[in-house]
Amino acid sequence: MSGIINSSIARKFAMALSAFFLMFFLLQHFVINVTSIFPNNGKTFNELSHFMGTNPLIQYVMQPILIFGVVFHFVMGFILEIKNNNARAVKYAKNNGAANSTWMSRNMIWSGGFILVFIVIHFIDFWFPEINTKFIQGDWSGMHNGEFRYFEELKHKFVAPWRVGLYVVGFVFLALHLLHGFNSAFQSVGANNKYTKGLKTFGKLYAILIPLGFAVIAIFHHFNH
Repeated sequence: MSGIINSSIARKFAMALSAFFLMFFLLQHFVINVTSIFPNNGKTFNELSHFMGTNPLIQYVMQPILIFGVVFHFVMGFILEIKNNNARAVKYAKNNGAANSTWMSRNMIWSGGFILVFIVIHFIDFWFPEINTKFIQGDWSGMHNGEFRYFEELKHKFVAPWRVGLYVVGFVFLALHLLHGFNSAFQSVGANNKYTKGLKTFGKLYAILIPLGFAVIAIFHHFNH
């Protein structure tokens, strides 16, 4: 770990790998959540949620890896920011760094910080209650009043307008973070080749469509609860 922290190349490479992992998880999370707006009253969403929530491989292997990946990505992001700031002989305000970099690249630490707060809120809304139900209360049935509870719990969370607004703002920051982070991750692993233009296009589509999709899901359930 000390080698990663002390080496600039290793830090960026490790950051990129954690970013790829989290972007893959984000896509998988979206694919499941979008089924909640299917016109079958949450049947598909309930089935997928129950499988994900009770599968031993996911619960005891993938879930801890995901938590480690989230913590590692944010810790490494803050370390990179501190190292970069210490390495600058002249501040951005003096060397006109804005002329050579985008707003998103200069403010990744702030968008990342807001996303971290957003993740904590999301955990409080969904993950902590799930952990309490399964590991504290010992209820792995996924049932409530004779039916799967996942769809109803999801809809209930988006009744309050303030929570929907908070989630939408969180998704905006996620999009801003991804717009720079996606391509930056590929550059960090040396993906500068004939596919670079295609990767940039795909990155922009991913960074816009995935957060937009999450926002649409939240708004949909707010107006259809």
